[in-house]
Amino acid sequence: QVNFVVCQLFALLAAVWFRTYLHSSKTSPFIRHVVATLLGLYLALFCFGWYALHFVIQSGISYYIMIIIGVENMHKYCFVFALGYLTVCQITRVHIFDYGQYSADFSGPMMIITQKITSLAFEIHDGMFRKNEDLTPSQRCLAVRRMPSLLEYLSYNCNFMGILAGPLCSYKDYITFIEGRSYQLQQSEANGKEDTKYEQTDPSPNIAVAQKLLICGLSLLFHMTITKTLPVEYNIDDNFRATASWPVRFFYLYVSLMAARPKYYFAWTLADAINNAAGFGFRGYDKNGVTRWDLISNLRIQQIEFSTSFKMFLDNWNIQTALWLKRVCYERATFSPTIQTFILSAIWHGVYPGYYLTFLTGVLMTLAARAIRNNIRHYFVQSPAVKLCYDIVTWMATQAAISYTVVPFVLLSVKPSLTFYSSCYFCLHIASILVLLVFPLKRTQKGSKKHESVQPVWSRKLEEESLLQKNNYSTTNNSFSQNQEITCRYQALKQ
Repeated sequence: QVNFVVCQLFALLAAVWFRTYLHSSKTSPFIRHVVATLLGLYLALFCFGWYALHFVIQSGISYYIMIIIGVENMHKYCFVFALGYLTVCQITRVHIFDYGQYSADFSGPMMIITQKITSLAFEIHDGMFRKNEDLTPSQRCLAVRRMPSLLEYLSYNCNFMGILAGPLCSYKDYITFIEGRSYQLQQSEANGKEDTKYEQTDPSPNIAVAQKLLICGLSLLFHMTITKTLPVEYNIDDNFRATASWPVRFFYLYVSLMAARPKYYFAWTLADAINNAAGFGFRGYDKNGVTRWDLISNLRIQQIEFSTSFKMFLDNWNIQTALWLKRVCYERATFSPTIQTFILSAIWHGVYPGYYLTFLTGVLMTLAARAIRNNIRHYFVQSPAVKLCYDIVTWMATQAAISYTVVPFVLLSVKPSLTFYSSCYFCLHIASILVLLVFPLKRTQKGSKKHESVQPVWSRKLEEESLLQKNNYSTTNNSFSQNQEITCRYQALKQ
């Protein structure tokens, strides 16, 4: 943990230096790629020793697979190899080191690299093999039309800004940043025939970085002071279970799981700040003309803590991983996309049984929450006062369901996880099954309703892209047609 924090702080300073002295206006993309890659590998070597070679081996073999297999099937082979290699490393680490400990957890960065390898393979397959009309709008936006060089590939996978904690970013966004096109906007003519380039002033990320570092400091302080006094393991303490009442037990369950979240807030927000400090993560302007540096943000803390539905919580937690699950699994699944997506998420997270218990429970909770929302919510949204009461009740239910679901994720092993669930008489499991038996679950339809799923930002993706398109062009005239407004932001960047 100390190595991780030291390396991330070094990466933060390196990011400021990278943006100041190796800015795209002063340095060629080749130099920026080389420096970003070498710094990333150095940090990995410092943090994990020779285990960092796994990052290079996994990336190198995946690139070789892409070259020799060809664009028709390489996405399948890369997916199987990258996920298989990650799983083998996770199994090895668990058996070599103490079970349940995170020492020398080199599999953490490998999880991010696996996301990048697989998502890029699918993007290349979409861009160089599939027909444009067969792609969904998001696939069309992310499609890569040429094979990256080995240097570009290593830079994308192993750059110093994201090698230790991510977050995942699309290949197009990364290359756009390296080549210095992040702040170039284009305005399409009404007839769509011509594009005129507009140069924007390079916005400063300093305020955004300072705000995120403040959040990091508060999260770290909370983790070091409060988290250790509220261990999740106390939920299965024999004396506590025997003497505490149900309200007390559920209250402690909530506060102990809430106290376990700040370490994720710290790690993900610091990783986001590092990318922003290097100039990466700019997403345009909001309606008030304020810069947005949340292109690759991984969480929204306020929405997480005050979520009033299971879906809302997932929409704002580990956002980039959920987008990866959507792009490589949910959108492409031929049957039961929700179940397949949860299984892939469990495999990607690791080999601890607690992960599988959490995600299998999550399937039940998600389907039950969706059924309740679809069948009864519309009765409570007419009156503001009634809706407020409904929101309070659903907030309490959501926090209880989330806490109940993720206990095995923290405890890791089967025995303590089942001890906890049995002490609660599997109450929410049974309640979810009863809900699914009583309330009809509406089938998601192809098209716009297909993506109204449990995964973060899926149901709002096109709406956000539409809003982003409008925000990006806030300083230009608004002579776009309605169809142009719902196109993705990549059409605003020079290919």
